Amino acid sequence: MQAQLIALDWGTTSLRAYKLAAGGQVLEQRSLSSGIMQLPSVPRIIAGQMCANGFELAFDEACGDWLDAQPELAVIACGMVGSAQGWVEAAYRDTPANVANLGTALSTVHSLRGVAVHIVPGVIQRSRLPNVMRGEETQVLGVLQGLPAGAGANLLIGLPGSHSKWVEVADGCIVHFDTFMTGELFAVLSEHSILGRTQQRGAPFDSAAFDRGVRVALSTEGEIGPLSTVFSARSLGLTGELSPTEQTDYLSGLLIGHELVALASVQRRRRRGGALPSIILIGNSQLCARYSRALDACGFAQVSQAEQATERGLWRLAEAAGLLG
Repeated sequence: MQAQLIALDWGTTSLRAYKLAAGGQVLEQRSLSSGIMQLPSVPRIIAGQMCANGFELAFDEACGDWLDAQPELAVIACGMVGSAQGWVEAAYRDTPANVANLGTALSTVHSLRGVAVHIVPGVIQRSRLPNVMRGEETQVLGVLQGLPAGAGANLLIGLPGSHSKWVEVADGCIVHFDTFMTGELFAVLSEHSILGRTQQRGAPFDSAAFDRGVRVALSTEGEIGPLSTVFSARSLGLTGELSPTEQTDYLSGLLIGHELVALASVQRRRRRGGALPSIILIGNSQLCARYSRALDACGFAQVSQAEQATERGLWRLAEAAGLLG
């Protein structure tokens, strides 16, 4: 099939490139560790010019050969590449944000190859404690494209990761979302705190240790909050109740459990005590499996996982922007 679009998911730590055919079908994909915070730094010649710009270097590495073969391909990108620290800033759109309409609000930067790179704006929720997203809005659109009409009425879209997002949608709009820095906190505690000194990482997933952490977060001991319970990842090791290989998954379950306890509380309050919503997860399959396990323990009965949400969302936005001819 003939390629029609290059789609980039360009975040803080990674760059994923997709060559898409009609309907958003993936012909080829690549993953580079060239996120906006770790761009290439060795200059090289691009389009006949010596270049030292990290964004240009990463862009050329990701899809330069695709553009050599088809220079007419349109290019669209989402994620932190549109942040204030990105290639060009794509201003936030306020909630409620119609995600399909984001395709009419793209920012553009012209590469050395003469190709226009169209960048999707993020979404901001203005409140006493503002909340922002970049990239997740595109994935949300990708999920909505596959749902029957009206299916989003009692739905929460979850995007686990370093900064987990939980997104409410209504009539095709992002109306509310919450962010939890669970993944980043787990990394900091494991790599830069005393908790990591006794952990033995790299072992296969220990479901029993993970479930134990979730149960602690759900228990009366967990009511005091994560700032207290995380110390148990060390104290249970000192008393011999958690082995070094169990401590990592215990801490993971504990932090995810606290996240989901808070999420359930927020959802019950927003729904005035009504039933918890159905969940659709987007992201790494192994991480989503952990969240599915913990969500079930926390009372979220209907949990599923979406596939290829980013690619579908970027294709839809390119269509809305008229980039596909």
